[in-house]
Order: sequence, then structure tokens, then C-alpha cells
Amino acid sequence: MNDNTTNNNSELKPNPLPPWKASFLSTCLTHRILQFGTFKLKSHRISPYFFNAGLFHRADLLRCLATAYAHTILEDEVLDFEVLFGPAYKGIPLATATTQTLAELSPERFGQVSYAFNRKEVKDHGEGGNIVGCPLRGKRVVVVDDVITAGTAIREAIEVIRAEGGVLVGIVVALDRMETAPVPLTAPGSEGEDVVVEESRRESAIGRLRAEYGIPIRAVLTLDDIIRGQVGRGGTEEEGLLLRRRLYEYRKQYGVDAP
Repeated sequence: MNDNTTNNNSELKPNPLPPWKASFLSTCLTHRILQFGTFKLKSHRISPYFFNAGLFHRADLLRCLATAYAHTILEDEVLDFEVLFGPAYKGIPLATATTQTLAELSPERFGQVSYAFNRKEVKDHGEGGNIVGCPLRGKRVVVVDDVITAGTAIREAIEVIRAEGGVLVGIVVALDRMETAPVPLTAPGSEGEDVVVEESRRESAIGRLRAEYGIPIRAVLTLDDIIRGQVGRGGTEEEGLLLRRRLYEYRKQYGVDAP
């Protein structure tokens, strides 16, 4: 249990989300992008919720996601950048759609912002190279991605940006689960395969990246937002309270403090 999290019911009390964030959460629930139940994660944890960003494939849903990213960036006074970078492959539509939405919502501030993404394999013909879109050399870059689990993929993206001469100034993700990152320790499995053994450390993957690179990392939604957003939503009052308690208990067991 996380001793850094207050052991009371305060996180179950109403605390309204901003309208744009409440609308985004509602869309996630309506289209089962965010589901509640019992889910086994790659980390072997049993989670009471699951977020599948791959379901934002329809035009109206992608617009909703891009708008949520854009509002997260617009409300941040720290992020000052010239390029949105989407790591291949999932980050590609995120970067392109969010770039367009930022220009629509704030043309004075973001009308000249560019996007870029990397190829999985370097192109050896035509214009060649590893980057599609804006050249990164000398540019201030913000990465947009769906979630950060272990941080491996985002570190690869950071290395690509640095290799191309870009300057990483921030990261924006769709969801921050606000939980400790499992430390992958290998141990022999029953059939000779390695299994993951979790070491208890009160540090998230996002927290590690923040400390390692010294950059701001923002999230459209956090687990705390999800808990707060369930107040008064659907079902009976008892069902709602039970769900919030399950989420809160998961938060106490695996959670880290908000930055």
C-alpha cells in the first residue's frame, strides 16, 4: 500500500472536471475506449479499468482526442515548441490531428506549428532519411503519445529526436495511470521462460522520465480525473460508490502522488 496516499474517502468526493475534460471522459466511456471491470495488464497487475486509445480510429473520435490534446497544451504556459512529434506508428495520427486542431483553436499562437514523425526503417531512396515532416534540427519539440507504461518506446523517440538535432521540451500523453512502474526482474518460469517479478518502488514511469530528462510531462486524463469523473454518472448511487472505491483502492495499492 502506498503510504504517500491519504487513507480516507476524500478522493471519492465530488470535484468537477473542466468541461472539455468531462466531455472527453464521457466520449471515452460512451464508446468503450475506457472500460471498467477486471483486466490483467502486461505488468501482471489486475486493474479495475482499461484504456484502449486504438479505438479512436473514427473521424469524430479522432477529432475529440485531438481537441483534448490541444486543450491540454493550450492550458499549459510552460510548453513552448515548434514541432509536435508523433512516434511511429500510433503517434503519427496524434501529432498530425493535434497540430491541425491547435491551429484552429489558437491560430495566433499555433498557426505556424509543424508536425513530424519517424520511420521505423530509414529510407534509402528519394529524399531519404528517418523523419517525415518538419526537419528537427534546432527545433523545440513536444512528443505526443497515448500512454507511457515502462517508458521504453518514449525513450526510443527521444533518441530519434536528439539524433536529428531536435531539442525535447515536453511530452503530452492521453492517460497517466499514476501508478508505480514495475521493475522488470527476471526469474525462471515454470516452463523455462522468464517471468516478471515486481519490486516495490514508489516511482512511476512518467516520474522517472521527468527526473531523467528534466522536462514537463502532461496528461489529458489521469486516474484521479477518472475517479472524480465517476461522481453522479449512471447506475445507482451504490454502484457508483462501489466503482469509485475499487478505483481508489487500486490507486492506494499502486499509486504515486500527483506531480
